[in-house]
Amino acid sequence: MKKRLIAVVLLVLVSMLVGIIPTAGQDDVEIRFVWYNDGAEGDVMRELLDEFEAANPGITVTMDVLPYGTVRDNLRVQVEAGEAPDMARITDFAGSAGFYLDLTEYLSDTALMTENFNAAIIDAFRTGPEDEGLYGFPDQLSVTAPFVNATLFEQAGVDMPHTVMDEPTWDDWFTALDEVAEATGTPYTFAIDNRGHRFAAPAMIYGTEFFDEDGNFSLNDEDDAGYREFAVILNDLLESGKSPAEIWLGGGQFQSADEYFSNVQTVMYYSGSWQISNFAGTVGDDFEWIVVPNPYGEGGSTGMAGGAGIVSYAQTAHPEEVAMVMEFLMTPENYKFYSENSLLIPANTAVVELGIDFQTDDEAIGAALTAFANEVPKFQDQALAINPHPLAFAYYDASNVRLAQYFAGELTLDEAMEQLQADLDAARENMMEEAS
Repeated sequence: MKKRLIAVVLLVLVSMLVGIIPTAGQDDVEIRFVWYNDGAEGDVMRELLDEFEAANPGITVTMDVLPYGTVRDNLRVQVEAGEAPDMARITDFAGSAGFYLDLTEYLSDTALMTENFNAAIIDAFRTGPEDEGLYGFPDQLSVTAPFVNATLFEQAGVDMPHTVMDEPTWDDWFTALDEVAEATGTPYTFAIDNRGHRFAAPAMIYGTEFFDEDGNFSLNDEDDAGYREFAVILNDLLESGKSPAEIWLGGGQFQSADEYFSNVQTVMYYSGSWQISNFAGTVGDDFEWIVVPNPYGEGGSTGMAGGAGIVSYAQTAHPEEVAMVMEFLMTPENYKFYSENSLLIPANTAVVELGIDFQTDDEAIGAALTAFANEVPKFQDQALAINPHPLAFAYYDASNVRLAQYFAGELTLDEAMEQLQADLDAARENMMEEAS
């Protein structure tokens, strides 16, 4: 009888202990973070997340690194199907508005977001003017400007226009590029990515106004003359063989425009700051490459702003832990570490005030980062407004298609512009229908 009583007591005690002592790992939280890389920034982010995990035992942040095209084309569909990750790095801020986690009640200091980032960018994550939620922040600011093969200019004995003129125009640059290409036997003078994002900056320099007074894309009226002018200029370059047509029309020797530059096939390449780490690796010491100021025109000298952002999704089962990660990454000292070691231009004003010491011994990289940073104060207002606009990616996609059709001779320029505006109008109507 005693043995039986002892066994019962032991069983009760074991049961009580099991209730008191948690099963190993039962409180562990895993956060899935969808990520894409332009360069080596994923390694820097991983280093920060390792530090976060060390300070927060029981929380693991797993980075699912995917190609950019996969993130852009598939993530939104996944989110709308109810299969969102906990966090993601994205470029289409407005695309999944309404699906993001509002961090307002979870952040210990909302000023990290509201005071340190451009209001227009924070607004881009929202569903509309009545929405005051805090959903995401930009992890970088990208800037467009021309890359130039300085070695070819030196070999040709031609001065770069910005070194001998106060405000060189695109015409001044194209004249110099022709001279260099002819003197050095370089196949092409100029290459530009087949992206409406990149095309926008020269169009603005030529005087284009992208928006009407209500903030809607308006590219088929008297304000689109600059857009048309640069389209004609680029078409002439493509037809004359001065710019590789396959960038816009498909096929060709290389898969992307940057390869024409890194393989010394073009004197100038118009792209953006995200290419710095690429050229540091692919070009190395093969030739001297530099970033030069955007040319001048009716619209001044302006690049095009862009960038990526980090968001969290309302579908997460771990909102408190996700907010902890977001706040950790937004903290100025951590954001500064990320910018300096990723070699990315910071979008965080507090970090800019602290000062950036880009971690590189490569003089070309340091000079390029400085050159891009010098372009930021010259931005037109619309250069900052396009990328966060709810219809930004509708414009990017439609402009890529319609410009390519014009360059291929499938549409006249008038037809291409009419179709582009029709695409934008349709996208706006769809957006309004979805909102209602």
